[in-house]
Amino acid sequence: MAQLLSPPLKDDLDIVIPTIRNLDFLEMWRPFFQPYHLIIVQDGDPTKKIRVPEGFDYELYNRNDVNRVLGPKANCISFKDSACRCFGFLVSKKKYIFTIDDDCFVAKDPNGKEINALAKHIENLLAPSTPLFFNTLYDPFREGADFVRGYPFSLREGVPTAISHGLWLNIPDYDAPTQLVKPRERNTRYVDAVMTIPKGTLFPMCGMNLAFDRELIGPAMYFGLMGDGQPIGRYDDMWAGWCAKVICDHLKLGVKTGLPYIWHSKASNPFVNLKKEYKGIYWQEDIIPFFQNVVFPKECTTVQKCYIGLSKQVKEKLGPLDPYFQKLGDAMLTWIEAWEDINSPAKAALSQGNGVKKDESSTKQK
Repeated sequence: MAQLLSPPLKDDLDIVIPTIRNLDFLEMWRPFFQPYHLIIVQDGDPTKKIRVPEGFDYELYNRNDVNRVLGPKANCISFKDSACRCFGFLVSKKKYIFTIDDDCFVAKDPNGKEINALAKHIENLLAPSTPLFFNTLYDPFREGADFVRGYPFSLREGVPTAISHGLWLNIPDYDAPTQLVKPRERNTRYVDAVMTIPKGTLFPMCGMNLAFDRELIGPAMYFGLMGDGQPIGRYDDMWAGWCAKVICDHLKLGVKTGLPYIWHSKASNPFVNLKKEYKGIYWQEDIIPFFQNVVFPKECTTVQKCYIGLSKQVKEKLGPLDPYFQKLGDAMLTWIEAWEDINSPAKAALSQGNGVKKDESSTKQK
């Protein structure tokens, strides 16, 4: 009998899921997710019991745990918003992270085969990116592709890939105004392509089907202050994407987008979304030019140094737009402080023993 191959990066990757409900959707993902460790971040009422299907290796954190682990720094983690997922990024001890929303199901390719989104993200992350020169055959490291004529040989080695951004079939990731004018529109187009987003180009990152190299870019994957008590929502993943992209560009790291697809099953309420988004829709006309003009000094040689510098620029350049950005800039600094605290060598060694994870009264299953 042939020996079964171990799932790729089984011991090097965490799956982070933000949720307010029972995770029955994991049954569909069981063939792909069960070998991996899950970090579940429960949003909303911490007294509510979240049911996780049997057989999964997971940790479940609620707001009480966030407060316990971070103490006074817990105010940098959003409440009543999917931005809470970044707490899972913070406490993970793995090199790679895959994060997915609980309304995302397994999609099928045009041949009817179920898509293992996690495996494709891993493939994307383990192959180099080409942000410095665009390849017209898209990802030259995919099977059946290569660099086209005219591509400089000096750039063909590529750069390390920090982020793999996947897409969605069925419900598109639209903003509220577009939802309102196209309520029945569904994405049925499966494009078999992966491409590197060029250096100097921003993109709207979506957190529902996303993977990244935590060691390369983790400190920049902060999803901001959103939700309860904040004047804006549904910009958490995009804020993280803009911050991470300008830092990737500076540090010569790559961001890929395209495959894999997931099946986005549930359209959120456009009227509720509009209330969350309307300030962001207005502010982004200033936010995007801000990021397009971000410059880091040569002394910024790490993600942390870049992010600290970026937080100062946010307060200086966007602060006059609204007091929220002064608060956000402070929260970005708090996030970095929390990252360095949780991931300090002493804390990391402790977490290998009994974990910064859950206390005995909390749920952990193997």
